[in-house]
Amino acid sequence: MKLEIVVVPVSDVDRAKRFYGRLGGRLDADFDNGDDWRVIQFTPPGSGCSVIFGKNVTAAAPGSAQGLYLVSDIAAARADLVTRGIDVSDVFHDARDVHAGPDQPYLFGRRRVSGPDPEHTSYHSFASFSDPDGNGWLFQEITTRLPGRVEGETTFASPAELAAALRRAEAANGEHEKRLGRRDEAWPEWYAEYMVREQAGTELPT
Repeated sequence: MKLEIVVVPVSDVDRAKRFYGRLGGRLDADFDNGDDWRVIQFTPPGSGCSVIFGKNVTAAAPGSAQGLYLVSDIAAARADLVTRGIDVSDVFHDARDVHAGPDQPYLFGRRRVSGPDPEHTSYHSFASFSDPDGNGWLFQEITTRLPGRVEGETTFASPAELAAALRRAEAANGEHEKRLGRRDEAWPEWYAEYMVREQAGTELPT
């Protein structure tokens, strides 16, 4: 299963549409029955998950969506939104396991320390902003994913495209096994690594 949609409750649909349009996302849909229903969908740049809001699409109170996280180059993303006229907080980091304090709560506590994490540790630097209704968003900096997480999304447009990728991985694995001088029992993992890196355009395994 993949997370497809996050519904954000808003009070003024047109105002929200203008705001989310300014964020630079892709407008995927604006459906309106002209009476008592409307749904708008935006997808943030590079995201596989979209944001939906509208009229009669959720019973949640406007502004009640909090802790919505966007992953990005935090300095570049913040600078981009500032140029678009979005009020974004300064970059901050957590105080390490401080879960009681005066600041608005977020993943790592209730104390926000000014500036990025001194060591730029993954997951620990943030910047926050809100939409006109007060729905709360945060940028989070990730430099290295936790073990087991795949960066990006590997997709294939057709079975033929997937088959071609498997053939390339098979050929490359054959050369890899020649260098090893034996069969690599971890060939499924090797294939997977090869195919993910190939599509991401990064250095291929040998």
